[in-house]
Parts: sequence; C-alpha cells; structure tokens
Amino acid sequence: MAKVDVNPNILKWAVIRSGKSLIIEQSFPKIVEWIHGESKPTFKQLEKLAKATSTPFGYFFLDEPPEEHLLIPHYRTVSDEKISQPSPELIDTLHTMEQRQEWMRDYLLDLGQLEKDFVGSVNVSENAIQVAKKMREKLSLDKGWASECSTWEEALRLLRKKIEDIGILVIVNGIVGNNTHRKLDVNEFRGFVLVDKYAPLIFINGADGKAAQMFTLAHELAHLWFGASAIFDLDNLLPADDAIEQACNRTAAEFLVPEKDFIEAWNDLAIYDHPFQEGARKFKVSELVIARRALDTQLISTNTFFDFLQSLREREKDKSNKSNGGNFYANQTLRIGRHFAEAVISDAKEGKLLYRDAYRLTGLSGKNFNEFANRLEPWDGL
Repeated sequence: MAKVDVNPNILKWAVIRSGKSLIIEQSFPKIVEWIHGESKPTFKQLEKLAKATSTPFGYFFLDEPPEEHLLIPHYRTVSDEKISQPSPELIDTLHTMEQRQEWMRDYLLDLGQLEKDFVGSVNVSENAIQVAKKMREKLSLDKGWASECSTWEEALRLLRKKIEDIGILVIVNGIVGNNTHRKLDVNEFRGFVLVDKYAPLIFINGADGKAAQMFTLAHELAHLWFGASAIFDLDNLLPADDAIEQACNRTAAEFLVPEKDFIEAWNDLAIYDHPFQEGARKFKVSELVIARRALDTQLISTNTFFDFLQSLREREKDKSNKSNGGNFYANQTLRIGRHFAEAVISDAKEGKLLYRDAYRLTGLSGKNFNEFANRLEPWDGL
C-alpha cells in the first residue's frame, strides 16, 4: 500500500496537541518511527491518526504545524502557570458555539429583534452591589430569590431558566457534542462567554461539579453585563489577575450571597458542626459558594477552606462514579440549550431551515432529532 509523505513535525505536533500521547503510542506502534522519519504511514493509517488525535485531516499536508489561537482571552487563576496550546476539545467546542451564536443572531435579526441593552451596560469601576442589583432586576429576581427555593439545585435550575428567559443562550456540556470519548477538561476551562448584542452565549463545562457550576453561571452572567468575552478556569472559584475577571467574581458572589446578609447570618451558622451545609440550606446556594464567601469575607482560614474543598471533591467524585449518565434527551436540552433548540426546531418545522442544517446545528439527526423536538416542552416552572 502506498505511503504518504508527511512532515514529521506535524505528526509530533498532532500527537502532543491531542494530549493522549501514551494512548496514541499504544494504538499506533509505528508512530515513533513516523515521527523520526524512519518510516511513513499509509493513507488509511493517517486517516485513523487524524481521528484519534482529533486533527483536521488536511493539516497533515501542511508544510509546518499550524498556529492555533483562541480569538477570546483565556484567563488562568494561577498567573505564572504556563499557558499550553488549547486542546482540540476546547477548540472544537468553541467553534461549535460560535456557529450556533452566528445562526441565532441571524435568526433574531430576521425576526426584527432589538439589541439586548444589558450587554456591556456596566464597567469595572462600578460597585459590585449595584451591578448585582441590576442583574437581579433584569432577571426579575428579588434580592433573596434563591432562599425561596427548596434546594440550591432547584435554585440553579431557576437561575438557568431566568437567564434563558431574557434571551441568553445557556449550554451545559462535559463532552464535545455527544462524543463521550472526548471529555472536556475542567482544569483547562470551567466555562466561557461569547458576547453579542443579539445572541449572548454562556457555556458551562458540565464535567465540573454541580456545586461549582452555580458560581460559574453567575460569573459568566456578570461577564455579559461587563461586555467581555472570555474563557476561564476559575480554579477554586478564584479569578485570574485581571480587572474584569475580578469584577465578575465580586459581582457573582454578591449576586448569589449578598455580603451584608451573609455576615449577619454567620454567627448563627458558625455554631453548627457543618456551617457550610447550614449556609447552603439558608441561602440556597451550594456549600462551595458558602465556603468561598466565608473565605472572601475573612470569616474562615485558607486551610479551613481547602480542607473543605478536598472533602467536597471526594464526595462529588464518588457521586459521579455512581451516576448512570442521565436521560439522553434531557441531556440534549442542556447540551444544545433550550432557547437555541426551540429556535432551530421552529424554523425547521416552518420550512425556513433545511433539516440537514438543523441536524448540523444541533448535532442530532433523523429519528433522534425528531424525538428530541417532540419531547422538548415549554418551561413549566422547574
């Protein structure tokens, strides 16, 4: 079988970029020979390598490895951490979300929709209390909105609904599309925001624990008010050394748990053996948010916070191992986004959008798309 000439540097780049060097070496016994120029792959082998490394096939025929750059800032909490090349999973996810946002923008413009006035409506010099107040007012939420819910999980669902109600696309996914073999890395990013006056988009890395997702969602919401697109890791719920990132964190914390109310309640919470758990019950946010708030307001030590964080991660890992993955179609509502899904399904049913394009936009096709469309019902509270 004919061999293919490929620049060894591109082969090496593709393997490193995939982040799966050991797996690739096991699956392709001659990969080291190819990289050293001692032998060449066949066309079929190159196709398989492209799939295994999530590399666009055409890249293997370039003279040199391409330089891939993210078009929006990627903030890391640890400022001196070496920023590695973005993973194929992040790049592909970002590209898919950009395509969805572009389609949604055109869809809304065709409907004659106006710009969303809250996008970019505040600046970093504004007080976090005032920005959080503006966010709550736009979402039609009272100051103590979360405490009115039965649990913090219910409060999270309510918040997501309220955000989608004002026209923000909200997507939650822990893998690339529906490919369970391509998981998103929480250490690389917890979420990102794509700012647009018509179709603002929030993406949450669903591989992250639910406890952290609530804060991530509020943090991303603040990004839209500040009008700043970004990718971030929010390690330990801490922002990067950037003015907007820090402003978003302050605003998110105030939005979820107003500082004045929290400090007033702390003496009553501190008498319990598990004050974070009691705080979660009172404010209807996750224990992690309560612990982070207590640290920020200097009510607990750094050691206390990180001891709690370690135990929480162990609990969430155990819970994740016992999870059955959930209902496929319920997962699609999160992975596609209800607001976006309703628009695509509506246009397809009215004949304004070809079904093949609807399949491409949602990542579903044929029977799965039709079943998803039939199961997708309007919000009925929670």
